[in-house]
Amino acid sequence: MLNNLSYKQMCTPVVLEPWQRYLHDQANHQKDTLKLLSYNIQVGIQTRHYRDYLTRAWQHILPSKSRLTNLDKIAQLIQHFDLVALQEVDGGSYRTQFINQIHYLAKAANKEFWHQQRNRNLGKWGQHSNGVISDLQPIRIDNHALPGLKGRGAIAFEIGDIEPVLIVVVHLALTREAQNKQLRYIKNLVNRYRHAIIMGDMNTHSLRILNDSPLSECNLKSAHARATYPSWRPVKCFDQILISQHLKVERMAVLDFALSDHLPVAIEIEKPF
Repeated sequence: MLNNLSYKQMCTPVVLEPWQRYLHDQANHQKDTLKLLSYNIQVGIQTRHYRDYLTRAWQHILPSKSRLTNLDKIAQLIQHFDLVALQEVDGGSYRTQFINQIHYLAKAANKEFWHQQRNRNLGKWGQHSNGVISDLQPIRIDNHALPGLKGRGAIAFEIGDIEPVLIVVVHLALTREAQNKQLRYIKNLVNRYRHAIIMGDMNTHSLRILNDSPLSECNLKSAHARATYPSWRPVKCFDQILISQHLKVERMAVLDFALSDHLPVAIEIEKPF
């Protein structure tokens, strides 16, 4: 069992890939792959300093002219991926001018499929959600309310009819005890599949999840151990993509795309179907 110091030491502070270069290399990659992105977009609020949490806090309640501009920039990024997992996205409320951000991003990125999981319904003041945007039509998609305090959920997105792949999009709780309850629930989802991918804001390091949580028995590996939070000076590895051990990673990167308080994680894997 690794201790907390080990987890901290294994989190690479700053290893960022210029996102334009990553997309250029991805476009020139000839293998048949699955291109995935996970991004906590903080409802379209750009945060560049800790003080912005105070000075821009009003944007969590009131509309902002910059929000749609930020969403358009995010759409430019996600259009290059087969499937995108989104966290902290709003399903349409006063602060977003009642625009469902998942639908908006899917349309702006010219994606065929989008799905919203609403986890906190605050009426006109907030529709806190997870989301999936994809070029791939799912065989099955389910919303799961995770254990613990209300407001945390997981989307189970199944693709591939011959060799099905289960992709689970999550935004875990903040405390270790709550995370373990949620990871135990997720374990029961992925254990039935040979090919499994878990994507999202884990609020903890992947090494703790893989070595000291209910998922330790699921034969998963981490795509990376690179810092993603805070976006302006990353020191914590909150945003992760965990995959089955036998799945082959062709490329991965934490992208220098600071339009949130988190950085996006990109991965390209060999198609298992």
